[in-house]
Amino acid sequence: MQFIDVARESGLNAKTIFGGEHKNKYLLETTGCGIAFYDYDNDGWLDIFVVNGTRLEGFPKGQEPICHLYKNNRDGTFTDVTLKAGVGRSGWGQGCCIGDYDNDGWDDLFVTYYGQNILWHNNGDGTFTDATIKAGLMQDRLRWNSGCAFVDYDRDGRLDLFVANYIDLDLKTAPVPESGPCLYKAVMVACGPPGLPGSKNILYHNNGNGTFTDVSGAAGITKTDGTYGLGVLTADFDNDGWTDIYVADDSMPSILYHNRKNGTFVDISVDAGCALSADGKPQAGMGVSAADYDGDGNIDILKTNFAGDTPSLYRNLGNNTFEDATFEAGLGANTRFLGWGAGFIDFDNDSWPDILLCNGHVYPEVEKLETEAGYAQRKVLYKNLRNGHFEDVSMLGGPGITDTAPDRGAAFGDFDNDGDIDVVANCTNAIPQLLRCDSRTGNNWIKVKCVGTKSNRSAIGTRLRCLIKGPDGKSHQQIDEVRSGGSYYSQNDLRVHFGLGKSDKVDLLEVRWPTGVTESFKDLPVNKLFRIEEGKGTVTATELQPAKRKG
Repeated sequence: MQFIDVARESGLNAKTIFGGEHKNKYLLETTGCGIAFYDYDNDGWLDIFVVNGTRLEGFPKGQEPICHLYKNNRDGTFTDVTLKAGVGRSGWGQGCCIGDYDNDGWDDLFVTYYGQNILWHNNGDGTFTDATIKAGLMQDRLRWNSGCAFVDYDRDGRLDLFVANYIDLDLKTAPVPESGPCLYKAVMVACGPPGLPGSKNILYHNNGNGTFTDVSGAAGITKTDGTYGLGVLTADFDNDGWTDIYVADDSMPSILYHNRKNGTFVDISVDAGCALSADGKPQAGMGVSAADYDGDGNIDILKTNFAGDTPSLYRNLGNNTFEDATFEAGLGANTRFLGWGAGFIDFDNDSWPDILLCNGHVYPEVEKLETEAGYAQRKVLYKNLRNGHFEDVSMLGGPGITDTAPDRGAAFGDFDNDGDIDVVANCTNAIPQLLRCDSRTGNNWIKVKCVGTKSNRSAIGTRLRCLIKGPDGKSHQQIDEVRSGGSYYSQNDLRVHFGLGKSDKVDLLEVRWPTGVTESFKDLPVNKLFRIEEGKGTVTATELQPAKRKG
């Protein structure tokens, strides 16, 4: 299994601009952007949306960097359709997430900004309309919006919207490196986040008429002490059928918003054991991912952190209790890297989720330091050993893993429909990376596209359970959910992917919809895409035709 960066030959040639290339004045210039694997035209092929940023000095009118939407040509290449689609907005772009908020059958796009967020309504004809004002999502003050996710937290069949916030930053009064001075290992760098005012997260309730209402206060979102929010992860962590929300906080305890099933949330992260490091200290959390890595039926949490620290692996013990399994699982050795995008993904299709971490330092000034791993950094790839432990196999992962890049957001999905999971990563002041997974394992797989009817149309929040017979003849289970947002500021493929190893069938596929209704399907064939519509009790199997690469 090798990862190969095919971004340039695939047509992903627009540079993501974000802050100064060698020196930053404000923290705003350091966080970078997210990215999405997003089938915007419902043709069964993953397109790519790339969030873009800007620079403090600005650009001449008409030359501003803009976000980009790339249409999948089904041959390994993409066409830039940004202007045709109407999504070429400029500004300090941050994150993105997708979901069909009006249940019209077309997934919509939400993009966060330092400044004003934007809701792009998918018109179903390849174009988008700015629905921000119409939807009631205009903000009355300058905010540093960060990670986001669509989530039906009250199970009414309509997608609500959660938006994390980082810092209440006003560039007119914000400190500059010389004012502290603000130092990182004796090198002057941008100030913060400690010492800067943390912001509050936002929850918008979907009113069912195309508009949203800010219910952050009434829902308990603003009652937490958590600030400096970055990555957002949604999952049913306690298996009660109601989606919870986890937020990776920078330099503060992370937050686990427990869904109380009555429209309100309460932060239980400290008591649950997923707020701090193993030695009880706040960490600089960035990206987040979820999977049942040990097959016990509980969804675990992976979080990336700052350089000099390890990533965090919180093993879910059930009953809203986690234990920090970072060192026990073998993730404690790499401390030189600064993590952003993260994926709990089964790259070799052996039916056990592996881990990929995308890295890059926050300060371009570290180019002066020989003690650091550099500003551009390599990725880290861990293989799941099926016993609660992981092995670092980065050096075997190909040039897409070992070559360095200034990574930020990363999304995971099968863009060429060949049955293995690829990666797209957004970089600061560079073109994106498109890491094609070239696998020769011969392992089997399935993909599942869920379509809600009584539930939200995107089926976000749906829990899937896949049972196969392992090599030992014993039943082996995997669970996953249809999820909006995640990683760092990014959006993965909404199709759920299960690796099956050498199993020649799926014994049982169980689908629990957000309404609480469960449907079961037995003896499914392998290497197929299954489309399941809520309440029909049937599956439609499609044989995917891999991309016919040019040349």
